[in-house]
Amino acid sequence: MAIERETFKEKPIYTLTEISKSLHSVIAKNYPRPYYIKAEIVKLNYYPHSGHCYPELAEKEGNIIKTQMRAIIWSSAFREINDRFVKLTGEPMKEGINILCLATIEYDVKYGLSLHIQNVEPTYTLGDMVKNKLLVIERLKKEGIFKANKERKLVLIPKRIAVISVETSKGYADFMVTLANNPYHYKFECTLFPSILQGDKAIRIITEKLTEIEGLVDFFDSVVIIRGGGGDVGLSCYDDYQLAARVATFPLPVISGIGHSTNETITDMVSFQSKITPTDVANFFIDQYRKVDQVLEDSKHAISKQVARRVATEKSTLQHYDENLSNIAIRVIYRHAQALQSIEEKIALLSPESILKRGFSITYFQDKTLKNSDKVKKEDLIITRLYHGEIRSRVEETKNENNQ
Repeated sequence: MAIERETFKEKPIYTLTEISKSLHSVIAKNYPRPYYIKAEIVKLNYYPHSGHCYPELAEKEGNIIKTQMRAIIWSSAFREINDRFVKLTGEPMKEGINILCLATIEYDVKYGLSLHIQNVEPTYTLGDMVKNKLLVIERLKKEGIFKANKERKLVLIPKRIAVISVETSKGYADFMVTLANNPYHYKFECTLFPSILQGDKAIRIITEKLTEIEGLVDFFDSVVIIRGGGGDVGLSCYDDYQLAARVATFPLPVISGIGHSTNETITDMVSFQSKITPTDVANFFIDQYRKVDQVLEDSKHAISKQVARRVATEKSTLQHYDENLSNIAIRVIYRHAQALQSIEEKIALLSPESILKRGFSITYFQDKTLKNSDKVKKEDLIITRLYHGEIRSRVEETKNENNQ
């Protein structure tokens, strides 16, 4: 016997269950197979304990949500889907990304309408990530800041380094050990600014650390951002416009060592230098010291050679001058020796002995040479010196020519 339906104002009243069952029947009839659906993950809602994931999907126009729907990925499918997603895109499934999923449309009388996701195509998300990456690069170039950090001048000896990393990470340890154990015993001063280095939170924290370092800009020569291990997972944050723009316009040279070899991020592109590993970054700084050291060594050898050549040249010149001076001196000495010899000969000819030898004599009176006869008188004793011997005589008479 059929139960009479309750009415209100001559219109039938339906229970919520009846409406839900009707909707279930309509959905099942009109959406009998899986459909490819594109949407943005607004919230991931992953529960590690059960392994189930309940994403909230939306379609946006700008920042405005046009449509929103709940989805379900059972644990039996989520691990496989997420692993494949990470392998291709380098990122796990997360909020804020666009996906293309294969899903059935189901209506449960208790939980309502939902999309039961069976598969997610990572190639679609990868393409969307590449497109967004290209848009960020284009924006940075249009704003004229894409190469700004590359045009910074690194000091000759970059000793004072601000390090953005995780203190407990192997990458940070490798960086510090490589600097400390460099074979040339160069000294570095490193200051750590701890930060998360992957995922969406890294964008905010790394940017904050850069702002903190900028406030101490006079105390540093450069900044490094280093992380080790983890492959390429979590690197999409380094393609973010805000972070890349902050690095590009930073007043000090920024050297990145984010630990990847196959995918160059935008942060790598805009930084002063990008290296694959923290060890490579450390070696970059050691090489800067080494270049200066080599220049000094080359200059030292060049100066030594130049000095040696100059000394040899000056020595040769001095030797030449010495030889010329010696020859001149010899000639001067010889000429003066001849003049002295001539003078000696003349002096010898004028000596008393020479005069006496030629037959002349010298008369002395009172031990003085007698030159005038009026100096003596009769009976005075005079001595006449000859070449051989002398004669003593008495004056008998004097005769002066002036008195004649």
